[in-house]
Amino acid sequence: MKNINIKNALLALTLMGTLVSCDTEYKNETPSIAGIAVANPNFSTLEGAAVQGGLVGVLSNSNPNDPSGHYTVFAPTNDAFARLGLVNAGTLGGLQNSFLTNTLLYHVSNGDLLASAIINGGTSASALGVNRRFISRGSDLYINGSKIIQTNVNASNGTVHAINKVMIATGVNIVASAILLKDAKVFKAPELTFLVQAVITSGLAPTLSDANANFTIYAPTDAAFKAAGFATIQDVANASPAVLQQVLLNHAIGGGKFTSEYSGTTATTAGGGTLTYGLFTDGIFTIKSNGITTPANMVIPDIQCSNGIVHVIDKVLLP
Repeated sequence: MKNINIKNALLALTLMGTLVSCDTEYKNETPSIAGIAVANPNFSTLEGAAVQGGLVGVLSNSNPNDPSGHYTVFAPTNDAFARLGLVNAGTLGGLQNSFLTNTLLYHVSNGDLLASAIINGGTSASALGVNRRFISRGSDLYINGSKIIQTNVNASNGTVHAINKVMIATGVNIVASAILLKDAKVFKAPELTFLVQAVITSGLAPTLSDANANFTIYAPTDAAFKAAGFATIQDVANASPAVLQQVLLNHAIGGGKFTSEYSGTTATTAGGGTLTYGLFTDGIFTIKSNGITTPANMVIPDIQCSNGIVHVIDKVLLP
């Protein structure tokens, strides 16, 4: 009974924060950050995410952690969420609430960060505690791998910039990040079970867990492993560790890079192989290795881990 009362109290506080905000917005004629999401149909999925993640009250009111009382939010559009298969607020049920809350906090920072202060090579700390970095690519400006498509939307409690991809940070190393996916602590439909087994069987787990390492990893989904001939998890577990190591090293590049930071058409892998990149289009590109006939596509790009960047792909990059 006590837990129910606590939940009801939290719900009441959230609703009160929203109602107070709406009243304030009416008087000031400037909506809060949450109010902007409510009023703009292009942010309806973000609105649903804020409700499910428990942040509506937070983004409706003043920021107690900054003297200005303001936040800056890099706000993913509906199209940005749709790239993850999240086409409306209803599909957010496929995400764990804790992951959703942390993902939203990764898009928030304290104070007002106006477009004039965003420069190539700069960084910004998120409310999650993980830094984001700014990258210029041609005439476009990116935060991590997400293009900033609208800037300086004024809110009563801060500033909003719209972005075209949802930013994801796990806060843990590459192996632990894959395990989070495998154990359904991120997406409720995990897809990296085969990859985790391959990392364990190959003996590469210590290398990919090294806090001092910095890798770009192309992570094949379970479906990709099955298409490559591994019908079951047991097939992966029974495979030669040396063979698996050779295959996995063909998915690793030194230096963690977001998609927006790539230049050139090829890269040398940790195993000495060569990957060929397709054209950079809408924040992603294809990847081809010597051992496959058609390139791999990015399923979820630009996942920031504590020791590198992971891009989930739909094919195994055979050497």
